[in-house]
Amino acid sequence: MLKQFLPDQHVRSIFEITPEKLKEYGVKGIITDLDNTLVEWDRPNATPKLINWFEEMKNSNVMITIVSNNNDCRVRSFSEPLNIPFIPLARKPLGRAFNRALLEMGLKKEETVVIGDQLLTDVLGGNRSGFRTILVVPVAQTDGFITRFNRKVERLILNWFRKKGMIQWED
Repeated sequence: MLKQFLPDQHVRSIFEITPEKLKEYGVKGIITDLDNTLVEWDRPNATPKLINWFEEMKNSNVMITIVSNNNDCRVRSFSEPLNIPFIPLARKPLGRAFNRALLEMGLKKEETVVIGDQLLTDVLGGNRSGFRTILVVPVAQTDGFITRFNRKVERLILNWFRKKGMIQWED
């Protein structure tokens, strides 16, 4: 049961994920979370470094869809200026939004990776839906109320994984 929370990979930052590394796994598409994965939860727009990362993916024919539990206004105002498809109010870890993103990109699950900063939403949802998953260290050290609760539960799960020797990275 707890293995549903175990990501396939862990990185410190979205910027460690390159088109070359994705192509090694046959990945042609990314379903990514927004808040604390791409930018801080309270940052309204993409940073120049993130814009360059998006361009690098686009130039390498790696498709991206932002799937967020946040509201339409937040996700739209971030995504539309970048011309990145998005799905707000995703209700992760439920699989409906992941499958919708996959359908809209026209890819197969084995060609797509789910990237996010939370075990309880992004990793669990991606794993339950049959995707490869990558956990990133949260961009910000602060969170909203619900996410703060989730982080406490995540620490318990990560500590269990460490004790079992299933992960070697540090938070």
